[in-house]
Amino acid sequence: MKQALVNMLNMQHRMNTRVHEDWINQQFEWYRAIWIECGELMDHFGYKWWKKQEPDMEQVRLEAIDIWHFGLSALFTPGATVESIAADIETALADHQPQCVDVRTATESLAENSLATKGFSVACFWDLMNAAGLSFDDLYTAYVGKNVLNFFRQDNGYQEGTYQKTWAGREDNEHLVELVGTLNTDDEDFADALYVALTDRYRDVCEAG
Repeated sequence: MKQALVNMLNMQHRMNTRVHEDWINQQFEWYRAIWIECGELMDHFGYKWWKKQEPDMEQVRLEAIDIWHFGLSALFTPGATVESIAADIETALADHQPQCVDVRTATESLAENSLATKGFSVACFWDLMNAAGLSFDDLYTAYVGKNVLNFFRQDNGYQEGTYQKTWAGREDNEHLVELVGTLNTDDEDFADALYVALTDRYRDVCEAG
């Protein structure tokens, strides 16, 4: 787990640096993105007792992955190292007594903690992850995939507003899931191979269009 955490923290740092070179010292309100993502997750799970709703668990898990991106970012503080943050995460999990709660309760607990502390609770996220049926391996694979997609978006004009998320009639998230299924996620070069696969498909679509 320690190496996987280090890998994800390094990837998140590289991604955030693409957006702002000195992002750690900017004190961005990551907690705000976290609780808003919690609301989006709740929409996908359903909370309206006055109408028929079926939980969309695939979307629930995708929202949880987005929360993890923001949560990792919130754990960075001036002077902290990737290794020390990873060790803190492991300690927090070792000290945590898992709560057997449902998705709604876990989501509300995470959002409440985020608003109260203006931070990110690894323990609360773990309860949400378990409630949503995400294993750590699932989290890692999905995180790497979404991180690669975020880099791909940035490289293709996302920040400038020229990149379109929908191509060949489908959102890029759908292309991502399909391409991940064709690769060996255990390979050391999984992230690089996924980026190449996305680039090749995007180029083919653009040339065909």
